[in-house]
Order: sequence, then C-alpha cells, then structure tokens
Amino acid sequence: MVTEIISGSAEETVELGKKIGESLRPNDIVCLTGDLGAGKTTLIQGIAEGLGVKDYVTSPTFILINEYQGNLPLFHVDLYRLNDVSEVEDLGIEEYFTRDGVCVIEWAEKLEGLKPKYFHEIKIEVLSENERKLCVSSELAARLK
Repeated sequence: MVTEIISGSAEETVELGKKIGESLRPNDIVCLTGDLGAGKTTLIQGIAEGLGVKDYVTSPTFILINEYQGNLPLFHVDLYRLNDVSEVEDLGIEEYFTRDGVCVIEWAEKLEGLKPKYFHEIKIEVLSENERKLCVSSELAARLK
C-alpha cells in the first residue's frame, strides 16, 4: 500500500523531503524512481536537510555515490549512468546498506535483484511543470503523520 502526496512546487518537495529525513533511522534505505527531471534530487536535498546535513546536495551522476555527514551519515547513490545490474554489483552498493547511516538511491529500478529485503520506496510522477505526485510506501508515510 502507498500514500499519494501531491507537491505543488520544488519548495514543497524539499519540505516533504525534510520531514522524511527527520523520520529516517540508521540503516534505512530509500529507493527513488521517477523520470529524468521528476525531482528526485530535489527530494533528496530536503531529506539531507532533515538529517542535519549542512553541505549543498548535488546528484552524484558521474561519481555515483556522495557521502554527507549530518545527524546520521547520508549515502546518496545515483544509478542513472549504469547500464545493467552487473555494473551496480561492481559498485558494491550493498556495503552502504548497513553502515549505520541512511542510503537514498536514485534510479533504484536499476537495482533489480540487488534490492535489499527491507526498503522504503518513493515513486515520483510529473503532473505538470511544478506539480509532482509522490507515492510513498506505507511504513514511511506512517512516520510522517
């Protein structure tokens, strides 16, 4: 089951991300999916803020993983450039799942069989130039209440 949340602007998406970040716990994994430009990195900027990260968060498209320090470490993974699951395996992404931080993965559909047993999922759909529909997995959505 999922909860649908409508965001009317990038600012609202950041605010939602902040609430999500404040609710996350050590070893939580958040898998994000959505088209290019849907707002995945914008949401992660809010998550980082909610985790107390002071650095400006950018998408690690070319370096694949950025680490940030906050109340919990944030491991921001971007799988956009990877072509198949073997490249994801070579990245060693599973080691970030148990490092007592929060792992947020953009383009998580590329994980295929490597998805961990327990994870939170957020699907972002573009509704208009500014509006987004975020489908948030029920356990994570319950933490936001």
